[in-house]
Amino acid sequence: MARNPYGFTYTPLYLTALDDPGGFTLNRLLQLPNQDMIDDVVHQLYLATTGPLEALRARTQAQDCTGGPTFPGVNITADADLVADGLLLDFKSTKHPFTRGLSKQTANQLIGYLLLDTADRYRIDTLGLYLTRSGVLATWPVEEYLNLLGTCRRDLPALRTVVAEFLDGCRADTIPYGQEEEDQVHELLERLAPLIAADHCPVCAQPLPDSARRPRMYCSRWCTVRATTIRKRQNLAPGRPAATVPHPRKEVLDPPEDWVAVSITPPFRR
Repeated sequence: MARNPYGFTYTPLYLTALDDPGGFTLNRLLQLPNQDMIDDVVHQLYLATTGPLEALRARTQAQDCTGGPTFPGVNITADADLVADGLLLDFKSTKHPFTRGLSKQTANQLIGYLLLDTADRYRIDTLGLYLTRSGVLATWPVEEYLNLLGTCRRDLPALRTVVAEFLDGCRADTIPYGQEEEDQVHELLERLAPLIAADHCPVCAQPLPDSARRPRMYCSRWCTVRATTIRKRQNLAPGRPAATVPHPRKEVLDPPEDWVAVSITPPFRR
């Protein structure tokens, strides 16, 4: 209720307490859930006692674990679920076990926790998700996770410093509505944008791989597709300069040295 009062309103718990606050006893509370709800929770608890969480408990010490870690020094109220010996773990009770991939919101939530630990208080080196209904634990080393997201800055302290400056004076859950506020945000983003060398991918800022053919413009197919999205967003921003991400070109394969032309077909013209 403290996080989202709209999600709590009109639930059976809320309506029961509202109907008779004085009669809202422990016995009345225990009468609210039906048996299916109880079975669902108990099943998740049993899964948590075995499998990957059991192995995690076996290799960690109690003093190395922090439940509900917070991030002092930042102006955004946030608390993760668990840090266990460098593993930042978030619990998800979704009934859909990410069969269609990790949602953008969840991916950003994990990296958000990582970047909010500006003082490196928890020594996070791995990010992970535990799916309570399927008993699945998925983890990624920090460097691999940054690579999967195509993060331009891979130096974690530098990336945290940039995020801290961006959040300085920011109020949580506040969207800038005025043009002046939007301009300030864009100016800050431009100033904090990383400088990308000529021989690096303009999307993820990573070194371009060697090519026996023409010099590559992007490091991967993913960055080639992503460049179009970035360019559209840059051009849609009112009052912003033109996109700096170059247009992707079609890669042309160089023929082998011993090639022989057997026929030449002129291009069709209307």
